[in-house]
Amino acid sequence: MNLDNKIRVMCKGLLLFFVLLAGCTKHTSNPEDIADQYVQNWQQGHFEEMYDLLSASSRNGLTKEIFASRYKKIYEGIDTDILSITYLPVTDKNADKVEDRRAYSYEMKLDTSAGPINAEGRLQLEKEENGTWAVGWQPSLIFPSMQEGDTVSVTTLKASRGEIKDRNGNGLAINGLSEVIGIVPGKLGQNAENTKAKLAERLQIPVETIDRKLAASWVKDNLFVPIANISTAQEGGDYSDLPGVVSRTEDTRVYPYGEAVAHLTGYIREVTEEDLSTYPNSGYRAGDLIGKAGSEQVYEDVLRGKDGRSITIVNSDGRTKEVLAEEEPVDGRDVQLTIDVELQTSIYDSLSPDAGTAAAIQPTTGEILALVSSPSYDPNRFITGVSTEQWEEWNNDPDKPLLNRFTKLYAPGSVFKPITAAAGIELGVSSPDEVKEINGVRWSKDASWGGYYVKRVKDVPVLNLRDAHVYSDNIYLAQEALEMGADAFLEEAGKFIFADSLSIRYPFPKASLSNHGIKSEIQLADSGYGQGEVVMSPLHLALSYTPFVNAGKLTSPVLDFEEKSHAGSVSNSAVISANTASTVKNMLVDVVRDPAGSGHVAYMEGIELAGKTGTAELKSSKGEEGQENGWFITFDTEETKLLLAMMIEHVEGRGGSGYVVKKAVPVLKAYYGG
Repeated sequence: MNLDNKIRVMCKGLLLFFVLLAGCTKHTSNPEDIADQYVQNWQQGHFEEMYDLLSASSRNGLTKEIFASRYKKIYEGIDTDILSITYLPVTDKNADKVEDRRAYSYEMKLDTSAGPINAEGRLQLEKEENGTWAVGWQPSLIFPSMQEGDTVSVTTLKASRGEIKDRNGNGLAINGLSEVIGIVPGKLGQNAENTKAKLAERLQIPVETIDRKLAASWVKDNLFVPIANISTAQEGGDYSDLPGVVSRTEDTRVYPYGEAVAHLTGYIREVTEEDLSTYPNSGYRAGDLIGKAGSEQVYEDVLRGKDGRSITIVNSDGRTKEVLAEEEPVDGRDVQLTIDVELQTSIYDSLSPDAGTAAAIQPTTGEILALVSSPSYDPNRFITGVSTEQWEEWNNDPDKPLLNRFTKLYAPGSVFKPITAAAGIELGVSSPDEVKEINGVRWSKDASWGGYYVKRVKDVPVLNLRDAHVYSDNIYLAQEALEMGADAFLEEAGKFIFADSLSIRYPFPKASLSNHGIKSEIQLADSGYGQGEVVMSPLHLALSYTPFVNAGKLTSPVLDFEEKSHAGSVSNSAVISANTASTVKNMLVDVVRDPAGSGHVAYMEGIELAGKTGTAELKSSKGEEGQENGWFITFDTEETKLLLAMMIEHVEGRGGSGYVVKKAVPVLKAYYGG
């Protein structure tokens, strides 16, 4: 079929796509064959074969390597491997025919990273001196409007990352400005290695970090390559003495509350090769930023915007000549948390410099008001660049500032006793008025325990369930658990700890009463006062106290402010009766109100607080020295504005759980205005 017949077919509305020719590419006396071969090679990306079809005048000063490389770089730059070219119909079949020239109109279609490109052009053929035909090439055969000296430019249109805010709109992770120190590689000069070494020393980063960034695939001699960000809190310094080193002010991520909120917000960092291989189809490119911890990571899909791209033809003066395709950026969405950052910072300041953690909630709605881990780190450092010395300091610190403690599971110790008491009352095993005569500070059930014993702090000869909470008596609650039996204890107490994962995005491990069931009476007795294999996070513990506030109903947590309308959702049925909840709550009020109560230090005039202290022992055997973690959980019984669970590590020799109560007092006073 000759070319005129092909055009007639297309005039009838059919698209013509060229198929691979079986013959080799060579100049012939038939211009239509040359046109077919050239277009087919173009569609297949066979750029070297395209060059072989060029006229002698077109190849003058243009090597095959330069020709093929130019096409390849342009197509790789615009991210396309789909090219369709079809001939366009002409009204006068002889209009483009002269003795030594032929011109065929065509339409090209490209799918690119910035959207589709559709353009119409003309393929010019020339008759050589030997009578064969060849393609008269010019830049317009890359894109129709291109001329000599023009280039194709691909620009990323950056999308803004969504911000993270607290319940009152305070920015926890926001978009701000910072000074960026970078290098223009082509201006480093002959002493490039010396310049890089001096820059690395001033920025306190390894030279390898600079080399890695300069080795990125997109780097060119004339481009600015960011090396490190300098926050407003740091000294930027003068780098004018270092050839090729340039300072710019650029957009950056800022964490205004720093360490106090670091483990909650997390931080973002530049994507790594591992990230790119882990998320191959997610659109990340080298140089992009990605959430690497905390809410930045948890809400990455919401916060991350979608960058746009613009593909333009730029003339030799650097001016945009034509926009071939453009996709507008889509900014990320803000995330508002139920967190009260003022309460968050108050708790962090109170915990500091101790190693500890805390969770605060609104007990009737489940809204999470604070999630705190101490000590902490400054997340701004990950944006401005963590020095080797800083990284080593964090990693070598025995208090582990990089450890997110509020997502860890801990033995709750005596703050678990109200759960045991509530389970016993529900089962009819326990009674608020039941008095147990317990003598001494050690107790074993019988000889079968092999010398193992339960120990308590005070020798109170006669006490009831209320006294067992006021004095935090381990023996009383251990006996209660034994009377219930393992199966009943696990079933009733298990209602408080959420058998499934918590219904929030932020990941928390599951709380547990045992690893593989309760295997012995000793384990059961220890579990009754929060030891054994019982483990819970501070958030789990805070939530487990909500039945004592909500007439027996367990409240589910809420962290995303948009889900606030669902706040107050509870389990399908109350975990305990309203009467049991009231009984336990009154006992907890006495823990704070009674001068002999272990939580009396937190007593405040005009505000009725309930609470429970606890000390969890981390020891492999009885009688040995070991770490003790102190707990205090408290809530107000009237306004029910706040339920706070606080834990501090290593309270041995510092007053045990009483040390934690003292740490909580300034937080409570600040919150309630006391």
